[in-house]
Formats: sequence, C-alpha cells, structure tokens
Amino acid sequence: MSCEAALQQPAPSAPDIKKQLLVVAAALIDSDGRVLCTQRPEGKWMEGLWEFPGGKVEEGEIPEYALMRELREELGIETRPGCFTPVSFISHTYADKGVHVLMPLFACRFWGGAPVACEGQGLKWMRPKDMPSLDFVPADIPLFSVLEDYLS
Repeated sequence: MSCEAALQQPAPSAPDIKKQLLVVAAALIDSDGRVLCTQRPEGKWMEGLWEFPGGKVEEGEIPEYALMRELREELGIETRPGCFTPVSFISHTYADKGVHVLMPLFACRFWGGAPVACEGQGLKWMRPKDMPSLDFVPADIPLFSVLEDYLS
C-alpha cells in the first residue's frame, strides 16, 4: 500500500514487541562490484535463508566494533572500524516472534584475509540485481535496491 493510501486509513496500532535487537551487517564488496551473501547455518533462527554477514551488537558495544568482531567470527577476516562506510539501515518487525530488528548496513571494500565459512554457512558473491533469486531474510530485502544504487 502506498503512503498516500495508508494516510487515508486509520492509524495502525503498534505491533506487540517483546524484544528489540540491534544488529549490524556488512556489504563486503569485491573488486568486481559483487557483494558477499551468507546463508544462515542449520540450527539458527531462519536457518537456510540468505543474509548479509554480521550479527548482534552486545551490551556496551559500538556497532562498528561489533561488526569487526562478527566478521572475524563468521568469516575469519580482519577489518577495522575505519574500513566501514554507512550505507543504510533497516527497521523490521518479525511479528510472529515479537521481535523488532534495527540494523545499520555498512559497506566494506577492504579487509584482511579471504572470507571462509567459519560457522558452516553458505557463501555466495552476488550483484545486488541478482539477489532476489536467493531466499533472503525478510529484513534484508529492501537493501537490494539501496546497494544497487550505491554501486552504480
């Protein structure tokens, strides 16, 4: 529904949220302009779906440092906060779980090492225009067009 049409309706009530998560993600961009996508490993919430690498920001952690830690843990690569450029963010509610996710997305073009699947997850380098061919977590889908614009 368009914003114009939504304004003609009564204001919706806020969803029942039990938990709000601050997570952080990276668009790792290779020299060919492809972005690394990772598949959620077996046993995790939304297993088998694709996403941008990253994870939860822990209590007292700054998002860029959380991302640096997550990329080391998940992909075995070294990054630094100065390597990250803010690109966009998402604000998404998973109503069935009562969870709201707020996630900044950072672009990163330089890192140390080669990404490997440290958690047994799938890895795939993709152009943003081709990402809809994968089954992504719902929160990440609006970022495809943002990345396509960013890389053009």
